[in-house]
Amino acid sequence: MPQKRLMTIDDLWAMERINKISITPDGNKIFYSSSVYSMQMNKGNSNISSINADGSGRTEIKATEKNESSPVFVPALNKLAFIYNDQIWLCDPDGANEQQITNYYAGVNSFKFSNDGKYILFTASVYPSCGLNNECNENKDKLAEESKVKASVFTELYYRDFNHWRGDKRSHLFLLDVANKKDYELTPGAYYDVPPVALGSDNDFNFSPEGSEIAFTANKDRFLATSTNNDIWVVNLNEVLRGGEPNQVKISQSEGSDCEPVFSPDGNYIAFTSMERKGFEADKKRIMLYNRKSGDLADISAGIDLSADNLIWSPDSKKIYFIASSEVYNQVYSVDIETKQLLAILTGMNIADLQLTADGSKFLFRNQSSIMPYEIFSANTNGTMVTRITYLNQKVLNQMDWNGIETFTVKGAGGTPVQSIMVKPAGFNPSAKYPLIFLIHGGPQGNWSDEFHYRWNLQMFAAGGYVVIAPNPRGSTGYGQKFTDEISQDWGGKVYEDLMNVYDYALKNFAFLDSNNTFAAGASYGGYMINWIAGHTNRFKALVSHAGVFNLESMYGTTEQLWFPEWEMGGTPWSNRKAYEKWSPHQFIQNCKTPMLVVHGGNDFRVPEEQAFQLFTSLQRLGIESKFLYFPDETHFVAKPQNSRLWWLTVYDWFEKHYTPGSN
Repeated sequence: MPQKRLMTIDDLWAMERINKISITPDGNKIFYSSSVYSMQMNKGNSNISSINADGSGRTEIKATEKNESSPVFVPALNKLAFIYNDQIWLCDPDGANEQQITNYYAGVNSFKFSNDGKYILFTASVYPSCGLNNECNENKDKLAEESKVKASVFTELYYRDFNHWRGDKRSHLFLLDVANKKDYELTPGAYYDVPPVALGSDNDFNFSPEGSEIAFTANKDRFLATSTNNDIWVVNLNEVLRGGEPNQVKISQSEGSDCEPVFSPDGNYIAFTSMERKGFEADKKRIMLYNRKSGDLADISAGIDLSADNLIWSPDSKKIYFIASSEVYNQVYSVDIETKQLLAILTGMNIADLQLTADGSKFLFRNQSSIMPYEIFSANTNGTMVTRITYLNQKVLNQMDWNGIETFTVKGAGGTPVQSIMVKPAGFNPSAKYPLIFLIHGGPQGNWSDEFHYRWNLQMFAAGGYVVIAPNPRGSTGYGQKFTDEISQDWGGKVYEDLMNVYDYALKNFAFLDSNNTFAAGASYGGYMINWIAGHTNRFKALVSHAGVFNLESMYGTTEQLWFPEWEMGGTPWSNRKAYEKWSPHQFIQNCKTPMLVVHGGNDFRVPEEQAFQLFTSLQRLGIESKFLYFPDETHFVAKPQNSRLWWLTVYDWFEKHYTPGSN
């Protein structure tokens, strides 16, 4: 047995990360893409491998210096499809006889095969006036690149999204007749994107079983910055193949986000997820059922307080399997489309990428925990025989000295139960005293779960000899929609009381915590709450605010998705200025006494860098001990290996600098 040791930053970046899986119809062979990162080269690379369902025969199928990704087994062809060098390729299941299918200058973003293997639906980023015309797209790119003038002219909002400038290109949907090498544009000249720019899924376009129709997700609202109105559209392919225009028919009705249209195997229905309330990005995702014959639309999840993702039909078209967040796990459920009966099938796991064998007897999926990066598992569809298939990182994991998560629940604001995760450091001694790192998640409609996070990794924080507590206060997902809703227009209210109740309870009830050495950190909304804490309590020895909102009014004027602040603050700054003033941390920063590390990325368009500039300026002007770690080449996240190393070392150093040994 290898000697146990603490996890390091290099260990974190050495993990092989499984990204996506695809299976043969019988489930006996699994194809998956995985990424490996090089600290020296400061980048990652994606390869494709296969493995048998019993865990044997792991083989690298495609592993070059360029990324191979998006593996999809095509049963009708007995071939594996994948993306290499931005084009669709086919090969035998063992990787031999590879064949390039597309050759577009624009490249291919994502794709789906029809059941008979004759057609491919795919998306590509093109100039709307060019479509797939190679010369047209290339000439426009060259003109922009060679121009001495790099100015842009904007006439509408949503000119940038999250971490990139949108420019003039849009993601359009196309159909390819594989045998005849003829393509058809299904969204010709569109000003909108497929999949939509925001709130969509990786399953936002699909063929019907018989291949005569497709469904896709798009937001056609003209003022995209305030719209969450993604809709489901269907197109009759027979008309398109005869040379007709793609007649797009909308089948969804909600003004909220509708996405992930999935046809039933018998062809009678289209299921999709639907948010009811417009402008709210974290509403419950209902499961809607569209009858293709009658046109009727029904909510089959009305009595279910879960938000559904990853919809999969049973082969007999009688029920739908889905993944939903429940407390600190992502679990698998089924709902009967007639009786609407809900069954919890796979619980106590953090599941993604759910797949179903053709006979409906077995699931294959990715599963993770705080002490295990994603690995591939299988289980019977009745929830029995849960079996781990891959052990990609086990050699390293066996060396780790760490503890899994524990949870505890306290009374939050109004007596509402609030659950938290706790991770104890290696070699934990209940008679000793340990410093505390109190972590606050982003979103705010998100949660801490039993996951192996590659940025805010609970085990990495604990490896420094800290007890880690990660609360799920008001606004968190996995505790019912009411609990999620109760942060909106109350950003520093009940949620702050929830957090402080957790903190106070922990210090009172866990004797191993050193009350004189407690630290708090958070990112995005978590960074907002750190900034709020700075002006409202002196409980902590030092704080870390990463990509945190500081000035709500200026944030409104510089962020891209305006539906978010307008929902969360109940309007615009001019229509509800009192809310922006009431909940803005910059209004209270003069009360701050706590040293703070500020971290931000220059390409963060969600919480723009000016928030950090204002915060650091205020701290320095007030004479508060503070440090600013600025990444000009990072976004809302720190995603590059060497930048990540600097991030961890700087955060560790900040806590250690303010730690007082033997103080309790």
